[in-house]
Amino acid sequence: MATTPTWTTLVQAEALAQALGSDELVVDCRVSLADRGAGERLWRESHIPGAVYADLERDLSDMRREGEGRHPWPDAVDFTARLGAWGISASKQVVAYDDGDGAFAARLWFLLRTLGHERVAVLDGGWARWTALDLPVDDAVPRPVPAHYPGAFDRTRLLDAAQVQARLAEGDVLLDARAAPRFRGEVEPLDRVAGHVPGARNQPYADNMRDGRFKPAGELATQLRAAMGDAAPDQVIAMCGSGVTACHLLLAMEHAGMPGARLFTGSWSGWISDPARPVATGE
Repeated sequence: MATTPTWTTLVQAEALAQALGSDELVVDCRVSLADRGAGERLWRESHIPGAVYADLERDLSDMRREGEGRHPWPDAVDFTARLGAWGISASKQVVAYDDGDGAFAARLWFLLRTLGHERVAVLDGGWARWTALDLPVDDAVPRPVPAHYPGAFDRTRLLDAAQVQARLAEGDVLLDARAAPRFRGEVEPLDRVAGHVPGARNQPYADNMRDGRFKPAGELATQLRAAMGDAAPDQVIAMCGSGVTACHLLLAMEHAGMPGARLFTGSWSGWISDPARPVATGE
């Protein structure tokens, strides 16, 4: 059996198509926040051959946790058990994709990265590019061989609200990946309070993309450095509405050669769970 090349941030559709059937494992992360079961229905209808399905709320979050935002970070024991059931071992090359801009796939990417998993990447352009290139699809439900996945999350890269406040006081940079109108508090389609964490800087994750794919690494580095200022990557914290699109920002940073930034797991929805925490609006 051929060995899949090592992909650690992004993989192009053509390269993945050539490697199908080697030792990679593909995970379909399609989801609709408006229709809870839509992603899994789409996967059952058609998916990249061999792809297992990961649901944002069932598999990539722990919805039992309170006060930690709309998509709380999962328990490591539960999540690694899920990885094992999918046939993912610590050495397996994993490729995640969705049918949007890669944010849901990036959530799985960062979950694995914080377990110390290096061989994980997001399919650049996702399902849209895969199908546009008329690459193989399948409707067969895979039967992966169960594996054992050991490990625990690197908690130094996962911050709660109190830790974010402390690090902001020490000079860290908090980048908010939400769209500018949400950051400014002009609209809020998902959460009960509009605005942003005082001191945060707006860096919309959509700016990582052009024509449905990630911008080149050098271009990403230039725009991210402008947002970060003089901060080192490990002095940067990414947030969004619930800890999903912030992972897209973390992926862009690593692809641009800036690994080591942290995630505010609860993000805005976690921040506003305590009405005593301050809220800012405007720029």
